[in-house]
Amino acid sequence: MRSRPVNTVYFALFLFAAVTAAAAAERVRLTPKFTPGQVIRYRIESGSKSTGKTTAPIANPEGGSQSSNSIHMVVRLEVLGVSPDGSVRLRATYERSAAESEADALDLSANTFTSRYNRLDGRTFEFTLEPDGRTANVQDLTAAAAGQSPKATDPALSWLESISPGATFPKNGVAVGQKWKRERPVEGSLLSGLTWRGVSTYLRNEPCGSTSQTGSSGSSATADTASGECAVILTQFEINRQGSTHADATPDEYRRNGLRTSGTWTGSGESLDSFSLATGLLVSSTQSSTQNMDYQITSASTGSSIRHVGKVQSQSQITFVLAQP
Repeated sequence: MRSRPVNTVYFALFLFAAVTAAAAAERVRLTPKFTPGQVIRYRIESGSKSTGKTTAPIANPEGGSQSSNSIHMVVRLEVLGVSPDGSVRLRATYERSAAESEADALDLSANTFTSRYNRLDGRTFEFTLEPDGRTANVQDLTAAAAGQSPKATDPALSWLESISPGATFPKNGVAVGQKWKRERPVEGSLLSGLTWRGVSTYLRNEPCGSTSQTGSSGSSATADTASGECAVILTQFEINRQGSTHADATPDEYRRNGLRTSGTWTGSGESLDSFSLATGLLVSSTQSSTQNMDYQITSASTGSSIRHVGKVQSQSQITFVLAQP
């Protein structure tokens, strides 16, 4: 039997390794591709469970120790126009928005939570989605039609950061196996200096169809999003406070109202996201997180204070709804 030359075997192995390395190093830019007239739907489900204890100057024997909230939404996005700078004008209609809240004691904030989301049902907003994922020029069309002045859109559009990652990806693209870091301040926090830090990993490519759901009407753009391959990104994150634990942690808003805040607030979690390689649109996002807090709010004038020690566990899922002709 004739043996194959050793040099030929080495060359074949070298060629295989080179091709494999080139495929692994192929970089992609996960930027959403929007076209005027395009219609996209997302289903959003989220829930949270809170446990803890609040200590106040006046004891409340009926105070609760745990509560849970859940949110269910279906949002229809229509692309109105695309600017040369990459910004997109969108119209969002909440085809469904509902929420439930439960607690082991009387919770006056529960009604506020549920009504805030229930009022979104059927409402329509127009806004501009900037290339970095921020929203601008928001108009509440439902309120305008009823002769009302526009109100704050939170939480109406807060989930949009997930479908348009913007500046969260490296500008020169990403390759399978690559890791990158990012951080941002936690806005609206009760303690100043809280920072979100995440490490993302481009895990692999896989078929998109296994994560999308079926809707009622569609276009070739939405079909392309649900077919083909998706980039799977894993992000693991932590929330911590910068600086000395003894430094003043009072945000300016609390200080202006004569209050002082102190304590600790930490968190951790992860999200698994799939983005269409064909259109750059989010196909699915699943996130879970846990936050632990031990903070105190004190009146600067009277010295009276409220202390809360608790834990919040949250889960959320955003799913692209596959449209059919």
